[in-house]
Amino acid sequence: MENEEIKNENEEVKEQEEIALSDNDTNEIRIADDVVAVIAGVAVSEVAGVAEMAGGFAGGITEVLSGKKNLAKGIKVEVGDKETKIDVNIIVEYGVRIPDVAFEIQNRVKKAVESMTGLKVVEVNVHVQGVNTEAKEEQENKDDKQGM
Repeated sequence: MENEEIKNENEEVKEQEEIALSDNDTNEIRIADDVVAVIAGVAVSEVAGVAEMAGGFAGGITEVLSGKKNLAKGIKVEVGDKETKIDVNIIVEYGVRIPDVAFEIQNRVKKAVESMTGLKVVEVNVHVQGVNTEAKEEQENKDDKQGM
């Protein structure tokens, strides 16, 4: 009789261990959209030919009031369980080849986000919102002054 009781107790302990193990399987790491947006923003800022990020009016006001640069400005992120989609809005420098800049952004953002978060980047959409012509105008003004 004692052997049967010990067997029953052992079976109960095994069942409890299995339950405990299955509880551990439900733990998960969730990375916030803002974290992925900042990682992508830093990667984009390192690409030559990007004049600035094209953010909304509210983003610009926040930067002015807080005095901090918003690294997630111009970036929209959708994070799923194991994958993410990223939209990047930029303003390019005048004279750069836009497809080359966009391709470089896609590669750098994908590499940075995948290596830092472990998420699979399924899309990096680059939206060119404008062209910065200030540098070109400044150069023309210098040329005009030197020619006089």
